Amino acid sequence: MPKESFILVGVNHKNTPVEIREKIALSSGYEEPLRQLVQIPGCKECYLLSTCNRVEVLVVGIAGEELEEQLITFLFGNESPASAWRDYVYVYNGNEAVKHLFTVAASLDSLVVGEAQILGQLKEAYRYATELGTAGPLLNRLLHKSFSVAKRIRTETGIGSSAVSISSAAVELARKIFGDLQDKHVMLVGAGEMAELAAQHLVGQGVVSVTVVNRTFSRAVDLAQRFNGHAVSFDELLTQLEKVDIIISSTGAPNMILHKEQLKPVMRSRRNKPLFFIDIAVPRDLDPNLNDLENLYLYDIDDLSQVVEMNRSERDREALKAGRIVEEETMKFGRWLDGMELTPTIQDLRRKADDICSIELEKTLSKISSLSAKERKSVEKMAAAISSRILYDPLQYLKSGSCGEHDKTQVKIETLRNVFGLGRNGSE
Repeated sequence: MPKESFILVGVNHKNTPVEIREKIALSSGYEEPLRQLVQIPGCKECYLLSTCNRVEVLVVGIAGEELEEQLITFLFGNESPASAWRDYVYVYNGNEAVKHLFTVAASLDSLVVGEAQILGQLKEAYRYATELGTAGPLLNRLLHKSFSVAKRIRTETGIGSSAVSISSAAVELARKIFGDLQDKHVMLVGAGEMAELAAQHLVGQGVVSVTVVNRTFSRAVDLAQRFNGHAVSFDELLTQLEKVDIIISSTGAPNMILHKEQLKPVMRSRRNKPLFFIDIAVPRDLDPNLNDLENLYLYDIDDLSQVVEMNRSERDREALKAGRIVEEETMKFGRWLDGMELTPTIQDLRRKADDICSIELEKTLSKISSLSAKERKSVEKMAAAISSRILYDPLQYLKSGSCGEHDKTQVKIETLRNVFGLGRNGSE
């Protein structure tokens, strides 16, 4: 008898080029796609995840090619047959679907391994599935488990602790120098994309203010507005340095724009309060000799790249630990799922044994009138004990070695149901 299972169909940045991912139109949000998904025959429970790097459908249903094709058609539409998209999609069933979900939740399948954003995206997608009632008991259990697996991996490994992008590495260095960044003032010198990204990370840490300095003042104004900051002219650069703590420079100027001698009076005005420079420009904006000044910290793009590479290696090592946790948790979930599959048969077996005991006891005891109430009770207990002893080995057989072997579990269930004459619906 076919059994219900988890079926996951999806595309991501690894398997599918962006021009193909663009064809999957889910820009209208989750509500309407989920309503369409739950209408597909065979989809008992449904969940949908859509991010810039992946779109995945996870359902509870009867696994098979027919349902897979319907899910692929749901993703890509009817313009081409599902077979046309097979090379771009991945399909996981049963435990493999569980493992993939845990891997995604733990950010082990992300473009930047260890980034925390994906877990929030999973939770947001789950919120829509629960609000629309498309997630049932199995998906509820599985998705909650995926959240706890991700949390365990964050707790037990260092996978999320090391920055792996230039912009996040800059923030990591700033935190090492200043600790808490919430009372710090940031200045952007120039308006390069990398500087803007670093500024976004710094603003995310709660810095007090952002000042933008640029030779084209209108550009400075535009960028300042993005961070709710203010713009100043390039001529005010040195005086502004007395007021800020973190400077990200990316002007594109052909020569250095700040030299050691210019910073000496600035540091005196600041009473040697620490000043942190990030020079992302190539060629460099800032004199490397700035680092000679006390309490002035200067990092250029190569310094940040080294931090990124070191962190990436560290994160790769932590990813191995995280992968082992995913394997362990997948096995645990498989055992729970197997237990769910076994429960109806175990209940049917016990019910049948109890019924036989009751019938035979009634036949026998009705013919023996001389038994006292205590003796009658003893006979009933003996019959129950015999029933339990007879069921012990079949139940052990049913429960043994089922982890990760759903097909064998089903074979054992069918065998016992046939041997003991249990009906498909639990009736004899």
